[in-house]
Amino acid sequence: MVPDVSTGSSTLGLINYLFNKGRRDEHTDPHIVAAWDMAGAPDPGRDPEAAYTRLARRLDHHVDLRTRELGGKKPPQHVWHCPVRTAPGDRYLTDTEWAEVARRVVAATGIAPDSDEKACRWIAVRHADDHIHILATTVRADGRRPRTNRDGWRAQRECRKIEAEFGLRRLKSGDLTAPRTPTGAERAKAERQGQEQTAREWLREQAYAVAAAVRSIDEYFTVLRSLGIQVRPRIGSETGEVTGYSLAAPGDTASGEPVWYGGSKLAPDLSYNRLCERLPSQEVADGPQQVADPAETWHHAETAIRHAHHVVLDSGDDAVAQGHLDAFGDTLHNLALATHGTHRAELQAAARTFNRARRSAIRADHQAATALREAAKELAYATHDPGGLAIALVFAALHLARAAAKWHEQRGHEQQAAAADEAFRHLQAGYQQAAQPVLADLARRAPRAATISRFEQDLRAALPDHADRVLADPNWPALTTTLARAETSGHNPRHLLAEVATQRELDSADRPAEVLNWRITVQPNRRAQAARRRSIRTTTPVTPTPQSTPTPVSERPTERGRRR
Repeated sequence: MVPDVSTGSSTLGLINYLFNKGRRDEHTDPHIVAAWDMAGAPDPGRDPEAAYTRLARRLDHHVDLRTRELGGKKPPQHVWHCPVRTAPGDRYLTDTEWAEVARRVVAATGIAPDSDEKACRWIAVRHADDHIHILATTVRADGRRPRTNRDGWRAQRECRKIEAEFGLRRLKSGDLTAPRTPTGAERAKAERQGQEQTAREWLREQAYAVAAAVRSIDEYFTVLRSLGIQVRPRIGSETGEVTGYSLAAPGDTASGEPVWYGGSKLAPDLSYNRLCERLPSQEVADGPQQVADPAETWHHAETAIRHAHHVVLDSGDDAVAQGHLDAFGDTLHNLALATHGTHRAELQAAARTFNRARRSAIRADHQAATALREAAKELAYATHDPGGLAIALVFAALHLARAAAKWHEQRGHEQQAAAADEAFRHLQAGYQQAAQPVLADLARRAPRAATISRFEQDLRAALPDHADRVLADPNWPALTTTLARAETSGHNPRHLLAEVATQRELDSADRPAEVLNWRITVQPNRRAQAARRRSIRTTTPVTPTPQSTPTPVSERPTERGRRR
């Protein structure tokens, strides 16, 4: 059961909407199911002589009295509106049950507390099987305004109780950190334009993806403009500095003017202040320079994700863990950007879904997650997909997503835990699409029996407690191929197995050979390292020529105009 509280200034306008046919003739039988006084509330849905204006005057009675006291000035935003909708698949409630829902919601939110004879006037209108609309005028009989602070949260809490008592589907409780959902008018507009998303949702996704890749607020605005998005900074009147910003999607207009959405209205962590915490003011040219071995970018990211996994599970500092989860959200966006192949769609879906899991009521310590955030931004500059390294990175990411779901669940963050779990499923699907062909190819290239037997002896010596489980894993042949390659590049297989086993326990791994395979895959090539060191010693140092760093978004999101 989902309540959605908003406010306005026109009682008659909302009544006209509730009792008319609706924007798409969806209002089939509008009628009042509950009110502050059923005998005193004219019902235009049941009584043809009960005009809309008469009902509006009855509801606005105390507002009119208050207006006269104020000398002709109406209280601001005095119309309170709260649709309450059951979840898809729930049974349809009767009018009597909806009436009880309405009375409990207005009592819980402070609109009309139980036994308060001076409470606000309100009505509940049902014009569809699965929801009602509660309308109230927020001026009490004593002339005071009701105490409606945190009314949305209190409505949600009461709806959770109603769900349990009425046998309805139990939805996830929020903590006031969720982004605003599109309004019915926004969804209808997107439908008329043939868009799959509303402008608000599209802008939110673009803003998250761009913020994950850039290194400064100025670059953030620059890249957004390059995508065709209009940016309107808000300048402080006293300081002359930027204090906020708004975005408008290309082609999204009302009366010929762009429809603007403030950063905080898109999502709490897209506000200007929250972005400044993660994007310090620095020049775009300060971005990462091209490294000699592009594989190092992927190796750094995989190492940082494994460290973040340890922090989330074992640090004990919620602010530090929350900071790493926020940085992990950036990592997923840039991983999807740098990845090629059929599994890319699943990675993009995981990044979008995890946006809800990256924030909670716990204030994040962003400084603690600097290493992961820097590794994530390096991915935005990755020029190619290094095969096994990229798959190993996805493998590490799906384990961190599962740890994030567990962390949120332990703290009662129901919506975040559900989002992290959904992101985990997308990452798991993407990993399987990418990994299965690679593991099958490694198994086909397994070394000869004598070499496999030697590796088995190394395994039993290095990991005696896990050897039998590793050998029983279907991916043991693939692991032998990876061990052979590592031995060729200068590693000692026995020492290497012992080393990678210490990175994280293997007891909880369903397929320990698969885990060891990807841990070994990301180990640096020792011969290549030695060659680079020799090259550094024998090459005359050259002072690098400063050069500007290209915009890190290597593949820009599709513009809304083109999708039309």
